[in-house]
Amino acid sequence: MRKTLITIILGTSIAASAEVSVRDDYRNRITLQAPAHRIVSLAPHLTELLYAAGAGDRLVGAIEHSDYPEAARKLPRVGSESGINLEALLRLKPDLVAAWPNAGSRRQIERLAALGIPVYRSEPRELDDIAVTLQALGELAGTRAVAEAAARAFRERAARLQRAHSAKPRLRVFYQVWDRPLMTVNGAHLISKVIRLCGGENVFAALPVIAPPIDREAVLRADPEVIIASGADGLRPAWLDDWSAFSQLTAVRRGSLHAVPPELMQRHTPRILDGAERLCALFDQARTKR
Repeated sequence: MRKTLITIILGTSIAASAEVSVRDDYRNRITLQAPAHRIVSLAPHLTELLYAAGAGDRLVGAIEHSDYPEAARKLPRVGSESGINLEALLRLKPDLVAAWPNAGSRRQIERLAALGIPVYRSEPRELDDIAVTLQALGELAGTRAVAEAAARAFRERAARLQRAHSAKPRLRVFYQVWDRPLMTVNGAHLISKVIRLCGGENVFAALPVIAPPIDREAVLRADPEVIIASGADGLRPAWLDDWSAFSQLTAVRRGSLHAVPPELMQRHTPRILDGAERLCALFDQARTKR
């Protein structure tokens, strides 16, 4: 019994101090001498992914708008997408930073890396990248079992949606991110992959910029059968119904102007499949109006 107990204790100690190593979405190698215990998240989707990977109790700070799950709202804030408060972040003494290098934070993220703080950079472009990120974060945080289970559940659910919807008649879809300026996404964006999963085609997939500004004339020329809008919160944005003034649009004639909460479509987390289920149901409605 005593020998067994010593073996368990030694095994636990070795596991807790074992080196972990992964590659991020930018192909950078992140190696930790032991799983991270003080993690700062610099993107709402990464905050959510860390909780989903079983590492929520290791989070010591997060960026603004990290609001899911409920426990994330209580984390100390270290800035916003437009800029990171480096002093506040460094006071938290993180042994890992999970980041999305956007235009407002890229330089500060590079500075953190230059200071020797391990940085995991995330930018999912495919649905399976969400599962891969769950696994990587679980590896870095020492929560592999939880992360693997979450990744497996995500892949299985995505596969069920794929089988149920991807072969249905294609619909021309315009996804509106914002109104002023009028913005959409191209085919490389994860939102386009969700549209395709549900049997739709993004009418602006061929544009070269991942989140391009467009004009109303471009939408009128594309003549989508369905218009999906996001907005700033879970409410239907008022500007979605501005399209009703353009009766020549197929989406307007068929009453196919719909809103999906942005946190279910624009955050690269397991909840994007909740958004996909809503989107697929809306597309099924639209097909009945042909």
